[in-house]
Amino acid sequence: MSKSKLEYIWLDGYKPTQSLRSKTKIVDGFSGKLEDAPMWSFDGSSTEQALGGSSDCLLKPVFVCPDPAIENGYLVMTEVLNADGTAHVTNGRATIDDSDDDFWFGFEQEYFLMDPETGKPVGFPAGGYPAPQGPYYCGVGGKNVFGREFKDEHLDLCLAAGLNVEGTNGEVAAGQWEWQIFAKGATQAGDEVWVARFLMERLSEKYGLYIEYHPKPLGQLDWNGSGMHANFSNTYLRTAGSREKVEKVCEAFRGVVKEHIAVYGAYNDQRLTGKHETASINDFSYGVSDRGASIRIPVYTATHGWSGYLEDRRPASNADPYKVAARIIKTVKTVK
Repeated sequence: MSKSKLEYIWLDGYKPTQSLRSKTKIVDGFSGKLEDAPMWSFDGSSTEQALGGSSDCLLKPVFVCPDPAIENGYLVMTEVLNADGTAHVTNGRATIDDSDDDFWFGFEQEYFLMDPETGKPVGFPAGGYPAPQGPYYCGVGGKNVFGREFKDEHLDLCLAAGLNVEGTNGEVAAGQWEWQIFAKGATQAGDEVWVARFLMERLSEKYGLYIEYHPKPLGQLDWNGSGMHANFSNTYLRTAGSREKVEKVCEAFRGVVKEHIAVYGAYNDQRLTGKHETASINDFSYGVSDRGASIRIPVYTATHGWSGYLEDRRPASNADPYKVAARIIKTVKTVK
């Protein structure tokens, strides 16, 4: 019977930003189906998720896909449970209320590709800064593009794994990139974002680089930060048919700004300043095609009979897509 290598992936308990963890399980004759991936456990005292005297935490498989880098290998995204089978406090996935997959999400993951020798993004000279931002966004050519080989290999890995990556592009700063994932179902979207992040992190080991998710890694210089814009819809939005209904959803966010910001990523106050295509963290706004608003109403929605989707531009690049989706769903469900 053939043996399969199952890479179990989970989120640890580190604060203010959880990290990815993984370990390999060898299984005989694995079918590749989620229902055949066994539960497993780990030492939670080593990941800030348990005390040493009672350290067992459980790993419940929630998503399985081929591991494109390993022969007969699979990637198994899991959620963390307590020893009694209840959801661990660090388990953001368990907070999502979308059992019928009515909510669709598209996450835009921005990140900086970093050189550990300089501590700066690739393309930045060791003793200073490159030319001002402008030519790097969707740029072409050796003066404007840094890290394309890494970005393209990551894309190929995601596609080979069966993840629904819908595109990639260079972002506004040198060494800054973005990829987008879409799924019909909030948990599916979150699972795929985390697996794509895992593939990116593992690939960085091969290149001798590292990924920087901090929303403002270059400080308050005249450079954009990194976000994870959340595009979302449900049946109400997809069939709204009027500006009034779409704006009613937007208005539902106005009274819960603090609740959203609380799960939109650490250090996001450094990014949401009202500059560099952001709304101030202290304000709330929305508008058609407005990239400086808290929520952008896409031109698509406005020109398709006011039916479609919205984009919350506030989540930071280090945010947990599970928690972001859970909070957006909770707010949108208040609209009838």
